[in-house]
Amino acid sequence: MSARSEPADPRRLRFARARRVVRGADFRRAYQHGSRARGEVLIVVAVANDLDHARLGLSVGRRIWKRAVRRNRVRRIFREAFRLAQHELPPGFDLILIPAAPRLDPRLEPTRAELVRLARLAAERFRAKAEARRPSP
Repeated sequence: MSARSEPADPRRLRFARARRVVRGADFRRAYQHGSRARGEVLIVVAVANDLDHARLGLSVGRRIWKRAVRRNRVRRIFREAFRLAQHELPPGFDLILIPAAPRLDPRLEPTRAELVRLARLAAERFRAKAEARRPSP
């Protein structure tokens, strides 16, 4: 069995504060300059962060879910999907997760798989956009 197919060491799957987007300026930078990818469960906004790891930001609006219990459940599923997939995500990006549908009731494994796929797609789009902005010699 190869090292990639073995489960990751649980101690390495912590969700430390350093892996969170918490500043409003970082959210604004992501919304203004980031690239988006949309799936059935979530929308991922990716922007480079000049770090060696991915960071997670959540944007779960009160307008869709009036009850805090529902909003918090969506946030918990998104956080756990990120925590489990953090070593599969493109390093050096802030990833803002937004629910893709109103009154969404996400499941963990489909959310995790979609997060990995959409994060890679959004990161590639960001790199392509950055490359297009760079003047050619």
